Amino acid sequence: MLVSFSYSDLAYAALALFLVAVGLGLGWAFLRLAVTFDRLSSLIRGTEREALPVVNKVGGTVDRVNAQLDKLDHAMDSAVDAVDAVDEAVRTVSYAVKRPVQKLAGLSTGAAHGWASFRTRRDWRGAVDAARAAAARRERDLDEDLRAAHD
Repeated sequence: MLVSFSYSDLAYAALALFLVAVGLGLGWAFLRLAVTFDRLSSLIRGTEREALPVVNKVGGTVDRVNAQLDKLDHAMDSAVDAVDAVDEAVRTVSYAVKRPVQKLAGLSTGAAHGWASFRTRRDWRGAVDAARAAAARRERDLDEDLRAAHD
């Protein structure tokens, strides 16, 4: 029996062969893609298995560091309070000592100027006035020096 074969039959056969080749190619590509996805999922599982303990350890370390920083913050607050208390005590003592020191400096300067004035002029009243003026000047100068030192 003789079968008639036309060009359209040839085209259908070529198309069938092409589709089989495309199907095999796609099958091969999908197989390779499945292997790649399997490896990728294995990598992700391994990363999760290895990374999660590290993340947990880092979280614990951060918690401990934060606790130590809180302790340091408390210690710094205590140190600042102590320094403020010492500063207040020093200021109180310096203000308590300041006036007697000013008077003593004024007295010694006044006595020196008064004695010098009395020796040169032989005027008791003039020597007393010069001593008072020198003492007042010395007390003002010392007060200005102390104010400048505090600022």
